[in-house]
Amino acid sequence: MRNIKYVLTFVSLLFLQRIIAQQLPQYTQYMMNDFSLNPSIAGTQPYFEAKNDDRYQWVGITDAPQTYMLTFDGPLTEKHIGIGAYLYSDITGPTRRTGFTASYSYHMKLTDWLNASLGLSTGIQQFAVDGSQINLAEPGDPALTTNLESVLVPDIGFGFYLYGDNFYFGASVPQLVETHLQLTSFSDAESQLATHYFATAGYKYTINSKFAVQPTLVFQYVSPVPAMIDIGVRGIYLNKAWLGVGYRTGDAAYALIGYTYQENLTFGYSYDYPVTDIRKYTFGTNEIFIAIRFNRITTAPKPDDKAKQ
Repeated sequence: MRNIKYVLTFVSLLFLQRIIAQQLPQYTQYMMNDFSLNPSIAGTQPYFEAKNDDRYQWVGITDAPQTYMLTFDGPLTEKHIGIGAYLYSDITGPTRRTGFTASYSYHMKLTDWLNASLGLSTGIQQFAVDGSQINLAEPGDPALTTNLESVLVPDIGFGFYLYGDNFYFGASVPQLVETHLQLTSFSDAESQLATHYFATAGYKYTINSKFAVQPTLVFQYVSPVPAMIDIGVRGIYLNKAWLGVGYRTGDAAYALIGYTYQENLTFGYSYDYPVTDIRKYTFGTNEIFIAIRFNRITTAPKPDDKAKQ
């Protein structure tokens, strides 16, 4: 039993170390789905949209992280209210983090060119360790055979957003409730979820009737991990096709490509090349993005072409 205790304590600490560094699922194509980072973004567009993002990190490494996210948001009313929800699953070897979050946002028109919104999110997360996937050097303890240990915790977040026809800036604070976690009944180790801080910004510069350039930025911080900054830029053609590159400090450089078909179906792909020593053992990270638009509102007080689109 003591071996089991040590193994599960180690797995728990390893899992918690990963979620401290990356509390919300990390995505390269954040500029296409930044609602997952900030609840106040829900309803900023005059239509409902469902988005799916699948990320396969560090391909070539056994049990490398895989993250799946499905989001849905749009305006509940034409003037003020937006709603949204997202479901995600973050899997690393025998560990899994699954969550569901619902969001509400309230929008205000400050000037002819500036809008603001406030958002609140609430949800639940499950953290789990599947003991049946752990192989011991000295097998035989029956406590690990098909044992699945899990815990459910609440999640509450807040955000604000400023946006216009060609720019946006927002900040959010997910996991306001720093819940204590004890993943296994065999471990006395107890950890605590940490409040995270995100800031996003982007500006869309129109070169002519066909081409535009959009630089974007994400700032992420959680104590005691060093702050992470993601800087990217996209070249956009006819507001339908784009190519982009970017860099995420202490992690990877990346390239992305995408296309929108008939204004309601969007495809995207990105590839990350690690800049750390892990690049010796992996082929990189692949990410696939798909979005579908529904129920476009023809009359809306908010910009028809927000900067991120």
